[in-house]
Amino acid sequence: MTPSSSSTSPVRHVEPDLREVIAKIADQFAIEGEFVEGEEIQSGHINATFRASFEAGDGSIQRYILQRINEKVFKDPMAVMRNVECVTRHINWKVLRVKKDLGGQTLNLYPGRGGKFWVFGPGGGVWRCYNNIEGCHTYDVVENTRQAYQAARAFGSFQDLISDLPPEEIEDTIPFFHDTRKRFDRLMEVADMDPCGRAGSVASELEFIRAREADVDRVLKGLANGSIPQRITHNDTKINNVMIDGETDEAVCVIDLDTVMPGSVLYDFGDLVRTAVSPAAEDERDLSKVQMRLPMFEALVEGYLDSAKDFLNDAEIDLLAFSSKLITLEVGIRFLTDHLEGDVYFKTKRADHNLDRCRTQLTLVERIEEQLPAMDRFVKKVAKGR
Repeated sequence: MTPSSSSTSPVRHVEPDLREVIAKIADQFAIEGEFVEGEEIQSGHINATFRASFEAGDGSIQRYILQRINEKVFKDPMAVMRNVECVTRHINWKVLRVKKDLGGQTLNLYPGRGGKFWVFGPGGGVWRCYNNIEGCHTYDVVENTRQAYQAARAFGSFQDLISDLPPEEIEDTIPFFHDTRKRFDRLMEVADMDPCGRAGSVASELEFIRAREADVDRVLKGLANGSIPQRITHNDTKINNVMIDGETDEAVCVIDLDTVMPGSVLYDFGDLVRTAVSPAAEDERDLSKVQMRLPMFEALVEGYLDSAKDFLNDAEIDLLAFSSKLITLEVGIRFLTDHLEGDVYFKTKRADHNLDRCRTQLTLVERIEEQLPAMDRFVKKVAKGR
């Protein structure tokens, strides 16, 4: 995530040596004023992120976000930066000239002194500089329906703003990220190989997933035959990737654009539902706590369709409720695959951690299935009313 809040992100004041490194990196960007202080932003798990404070000529303090792209996750940092630059430029043009909408604001990249929107750090690596969005904060958990509405509205607005940006202008930085057929087939392949001798203990989970094999192809078939258009999507639609205004409690903008890629908006909406409707943690062992809170889902639908209704087609609306089941199933598949492979992708803190995560997701799939008819009726009702 790209933290840009003024006060709520966990921070750590840095040691003198690291402070000097931050100052050197900041000096490579077109920032006015004198460097005053640097602090580490600790809320992200992928990129190294720092906030730098500068004193302007009039004595005011301006703050900026400095971030190094994680080359282990993003093998082509230049492609990531080309995508981010393309999307932010397009959105800012539309916000200024067309939308003028609070929910459509976005991050701004600052150029390096060489003219590009990235620089090489003193110790290597690709760095970028964003504006620090003052007076805003993020939430890690959806606490009420208002927050759900605002988050969904922000992601819908983001997708609306880039709906006319040709997908071919954006590079695929993580190939087959949401290819649910490949995810399913890979799980079955690993289960057959059973490299860690764990397949015998997950027979019920494998059977649960096999019984839903037909689901993994529904969106892919629509993309293949053109009934579902390929669009540019965010691909990390957690609520903590939405900046919330501290005074109005309204969504300001969507952040963390590193995973922006061509795909289906159904993936984005489905993942937003997955992360918002259940009060249980992603690795909750007490599966009785896993719920599909229908009021939360309804708030997500209303917020999303309030801002996304103008570009969605009928096929996308028809699968909007289903997408929450699909993406939850996909994430469960990914956790189970990693468990069978020996926990090589997701970080784990205990034995069977990925299996616990998988079971939470599969339980949520069941909870969604129980209410899917009601969810689908609500989507159709809201879409028709708009």
